[in-house]
Amino acid sequence: MTRLMAVTLALLFAVSAAFADDKHHAGANAFTTGEVRKVDKEAKKITIKHGEIRNLDMPAMTMVFQVKDTALLEQVKVGDKIRFAADKVGGAYTVTKIEPVK
Repeated sequence: MTRLMAVTLALLFAVSAAFADDKHHAGANAFTTGEVRKVDKEAKKITIKHGEIRNLDMPAMTMVFQVKDTALLEQVKVGDKIRFAADKVGGAYTVTKIEPVK
């Protein structure tokens, strides 16, 4: 194998690994917009009508999420427009961050 071919292959593998790593880790920081439909502090759940959640390969819909931290539920009320991050934690779809949209 020539040196040029070896360098080209090494760069190709590095770029491929970077893209794969970026897609995998996008979940922790990827925000989706939505509207709060229900807040259940006792059950530690929130119902959100949301847009596509790319890191979960999920289309737009309304669904119930668990929350990583119940303090997140103190930041919102029914009808609020939000930006949020969600991921699959322990097999459950879980909201990990919430920001109100003003």
